[in-house]
Amino acid sequence: MASLHINPLFARLESAERVLVTGAGGGFDIYAGLPIALSLFHQGKHVQLANLSFSALEGLPLDSWLAPDVAVITPETALHQAYFPERTLAQRLGMHGYPNTVHTLSRVGVQPLRAAYRALIEKYDIDAVVLVDGGTDILMRGDESGLGTPEEDLASVAALAAIDVPERLVVSIGFGIDAYHGVSHGLVLENIAALERDGSFLGAFSVSRTTREGALFVDAVAHARHHTPDHPSIVNGSIAAAVQGAFGDAQFTSRTRGSELFINPLMTLCFAFELDGVARNCRYLDRIEDTHLIRQVSSAIESFRDEVRQRPPRRIPH
Repeated sequence: MASLHINPLFARLESAERVLVTGAGGGFDIYAGLPIALSLFHQGKHVQLANLSFSALEGLPLDSWLAPDVAVITPETALHQAYFPERTLAQRLGMHGYPNTVHTLSRVGVQPLRAAYRALIEKYDIDAVVLVDGGTDILMRGDESGLGTPEEDLASVAALAAIDVPERLVVSIGFGIDAYHGVSHGLVLENIAALERDGSFLGAFSVSRTTREGALFVDAVAHARHHTPDHPSIVNGSIAAAVQGAFGDAQFTSRTRGSELFINPLMTLCFAFELDGVARNCRYLDRIEDTHLIRQVSSAIESFRDEVRQRPPRRIPH
């Protein structure tokens, strides 16, 4: 049994030497994992970064590909593309003197995604994986009234669930953000409670701007917003605003114009879980196991939801 003053997530990673921190859901998810990755860097661990990517990877040169569906991105990769979060992050990391390689994983179904992850894990002899979701839809089990955008998140969970690595963990940061996509956070809390009963919840901790990792995260998000002005990350922008103490309808991008935001301190919390528990919690994971395309994942989820009785939204009474 751990002591209260010890962070359970980092305690689980204490013996790991080579850690893969990877974004689960595409876009800027790898930024949500940056505070954890930086903390591991500062502890002297070998850290590799990866992200299931929404970027246009098809035109990358052959020498960028480590294996099918996994590419190595540096600050000089595909400079003609305006939207490339992985390259933008590699550029900012290099400016601060950190290793400046970020790997991209193609937006594919479970079987090719698992092969890509396996190639990445074998290449770097990874002994721990931290799968990070910016938001909470990775915790949806499938019978909720709204799932958010779970396809990429749960394809990532399914892909990693069948790969033998000593430590496989899931981190969710940005509580409340997925309300925009119909997620009931009362149901999120119910699911976390179930994972606690299951023994899979490792607790939560906040990202503070008083830490080096928190300050560098805020810096990286601001840099990304400047270099991707047409499509800045609402998720990471919300988290970064909360880390800086913003509250309520604190607008930071024109993309949210017309929407009322509720930026608040809960968005800074990192909820940590054992990946196996998150996989068991998902009621349709077996249905996406044999998928090769992301649209097959979407179809399988839709088919499951047509058959299941959905839990209504649950109001948080305070």
